[in-house]
Parts: sequence; C-alpha cells; structure tokens
Amino acid sequence: MSRMDINDLLLDAFGRVRDATHGVLDGASRALLAYRPDPDANSVAWLVWHLTRIQDDHVADVAGTEQQWLAGGWRERFDLPFEARATGYGQSSDEVAQVDVDGALLRGYFDAVHEMTIGYVGGLHAGELERIVDERWDPPVSLGVRLVSVVDDDIAHAGQAAYVRGLAERHGLG
Repeated sequence: MSRMDINDLLLDAFGRVRDATHGVLDGASRALLAYRPDPDANSVAWLVWHLTRIQDDHVADVAGTEQQWLAGGWRERFDLPFEARATGYGQSSDEVAQVDVDGALLRGYFDAVHEMTIGYVGGLHAGELERIVDERWDPPVSLGVRLVSVVDDDIAHAGQAAYVRGLAERHGLG
C-alpha cells in the first residue's frame, strides 16, 4: 500500500475542482451561462470566472509567478471592463452581468490556471506548507492554509454554479 503525500493530496483536491468546473461548463450554452435566477444573483459564467480568477491570483502570488489572466492574454480575450487585477470580489450586480462569455473561453482560462496550479503544487514539499505567505491576518496565513482556502472557495463556487445551472435547465436553457 502506497502512502499519500502532500502532492497527491493537493493534486487530488485541485483535480476535484477541475472535475466540478468542467461538469458545470460541459454542453452549457451561452444563454445558460448568463442565466441569473434573479437580478442580483450570480450567473454560472461569473461564478466560474470568479473561482478561476481567485485561484489564478492566489496561486500565482504564492508561487511568485505572473497570473495567467495577464501573462496568458486571457484579460484581452475576455475583454471585460474591469481593473486588470479584478477577481470579482465585491463586484456589483451590474458588474456580474458583464461577464457574458461562452463556455470555451471560460474552460480555456480555467484549464490554463489549473495547469499552472498543478505544476506548482506538484513540486511542493510538506515543510513548505508552513511558510508564511500573508502577514495581513492574525494569525499570519501559511502556504498550506492559503491552498486549502483556495480549494474551499473554488469548490463552494463550483457547487453554486452547478445549482444555478440546474435552475437554468429547469427554465429550458441548455
């Protein structure tokens, strides 16, 4: 019986994020992705964009690399009227509505961020998880806590996106 190490654990966790996100996007029309159950609700497109932006922002920060959003040209492809480093945090309902994009674009960006993420976490050693990556909190945030936080946030938003997709499908959107 083999022993699971930190790399296996993190790769599995981020793989679950990928599977959930792909499941939400697979076969979804642009109308389904833009559907909002009420005027102040988040759409599937915004939820997937946001979870990807958070992962991109947070993992690039701890890895000391540039975000895929900027380095990979995704900001230009999405052509959203937001600040360059916007992640969706604190956005208004009007801003949420502006994330009206197709599934191929969302999936392409998500997959680029996922590849960057697994490349980084696949090379970590257990001792590195104790490294402090954010001293703005009390207690300061370690690398391990930050990565778990990203997985938690991503899974929560992927679940919300799956729920909104179900509502959209009940309204006849595919």
